[in-house]
Amino acid sequence: MTLTLENYRWAEELVERRDPLAALKVLEPVLDDEHDNVAVQLLAARAYFVSAQLRNAEETLRRVLDLDPCDAWATHALGRTLERAGRGTEAAPYLRLAAAMNPEPEYAEAAAKYAN
Repeated sequence: MTLTLENYRWAEELVERRDPLAALKVLEPVLDDEHDNVAVQLLAARAYFVSAQLRNAEETLRRVLDLDPCDAWATHALGRTLERAGRGTEAAPYLRLAAAMNPEPEYAEAAAKYAN
């Protein structure tokens, strides 16, 4: 089964409305079939993160980075996921790398917490 554009947009809107569990009901049935679709995987990762399903968020973000290692947002989100899970030591390199990849203030502030 593949995700239609309409369903993708609906899931995206649900995440933006802070209803990640509803978004995941739309996304989870197609995640295996959309395994190589970065956009779908990123949206699922956002939904997992917002709903505090940190293990799923981590796995999904690692998959995204396997597909697109230059994705600064996914790198930052993986760092934040690890940090939120109480794994700051593991988060630090991802947060620093994201800040180096993209000079967004949010990325720089997160990385600064782990400056050596």
